[in-house]
Amino acid sequence: MARLEVNIGGGLKLKNPVMTASGTFGYGLEFQDFVPLNELGGIIVKGTTLKPREGNDYPRMAETAMGMLNCVGLQNKGVDYFCEHIYPELKDIDTCWIVNVSGSSPEDYAECAARIDELENIPAIELNISCPNVHDGGMAFGVTCAGAESVVRAVKERYHKTLIVKLSPNVTDITEIARAVEASGADSVSLINTLMGMAVDIERRRRVLSIGTGGLSGPAIKPVALRMVWQVARAVKIPVIGLGGIMTAKDALEFLMCGASAVQIGTANFIDPAVTIKVRDGINDWLDSHNISSVSEIIGTIS
Repeated sequence: MARLEVNIGGGLKLKNPVMTASGTFGYGLEFQDFVPLNELGGIIVKGTTLKPREGNDYPRMAETAMGMLNCVGLQNKGVDYFCEHIYPELKDIDTCWIVNVSGSSPEDYAECAARIDELENIPAIELNISCPNVHDGGMAFGVTCAGAESVVRAVKERYHKTLIVKLSPNVTDITEIARAVEASGADSVSLINTLMGMAVDIERRRRVLSIGTGGLSGPAIKPVALRMVWQVARAVKIPVIGLGGIMTAKDALEFLMCGASAVQIGTANFIDPAVTIKVRDGINDWLDSHNISSVSEIIGTIS
């Protein structure tokens, strides 16, 4: 069996490169009947904010030909609820738990991160500066270098573990944002978040989603995600985590070869709740069949 361990920054190592994407796997506990959680490389729990959020009005999901649109809007019960009620349920499960943190201001992000910092068995956060489905904060910070830097610097003052920054694809040059957050202290970057999209109801002659637009995920965005991961991996020295349309082990291997040190699986979880383990096993089988002893040997091999 090949060695699957990878480093995702800040000295944090995963037992294998397969993680779950925030917003598609709940708090992980919901998938215990389908997936041995301790065999995953990491689990990124749903977006968490300083205060509870109700999210956007319904309808907030729409199926597309090669994926889905969503405008859920970071619905969650807030960081205090997570610390008091969710964390005790997951803290002893042997995997890498990561909390996706979002906010409406740099101060909100920093305060939320500081509370997660106190949890012993949460070794990292993923800073969401790229959510397109909220009216305040979210993607607004991720589309300019100054905005991204302001959040990362505020969080670094109060958070002392591995800091992953999730980047928006809805920009002109994603490498500029990646370099900016690297310079501000990010330990790694994850990309891509969803692409802005829209669905139309032709009978009612109106947009389907309650806020009009939403984030497109699924197989349709994989070529864009691959291109951006490849570009960012060549632009920064910190580890890159790739996501966007990964459905199979082949998809994951493409991201690894483009420079991702690890991958996240999102929309595919809605189709097959055991997909993460199947992808992990598929990566291992491919490495074995090609007589490659470690997954690290194929990371970034696409020139």
